[in-house]
Amino acid sequence: MPKRVAEGVVKSDKMVKTRRVEIARRVRHPLYGKYIRRKTVCYVHDEDEKSHVGDRVEIIECRPLSKQKCWQLVEIVERPARA
Repeated sequence: MPKRVAEGVVKSDKMVKTRRVEIARRVRHPLYGKYIRRKTVCYVHDEDEKSHVGDRVEIIECRPLSKQKCWQLVEIVERPARA
């Protein structure tokens, strides 16, 4: 079975070797037809702690590493301009 690949934004980097990544999506309301913003939260394993808050990252599904963590960091796609 192929592993899922996703792209999201790092929202928290306060944990050791773990990042909280939000994957944003738009869903159409079944009755009214309006598009609603939804998000999926994934806990991602970042062994070298390369990513930081605001980075757009690519992640891949892996075996469960803890109760909530079952994704691994593949690469940092884009870094925001830091002041």
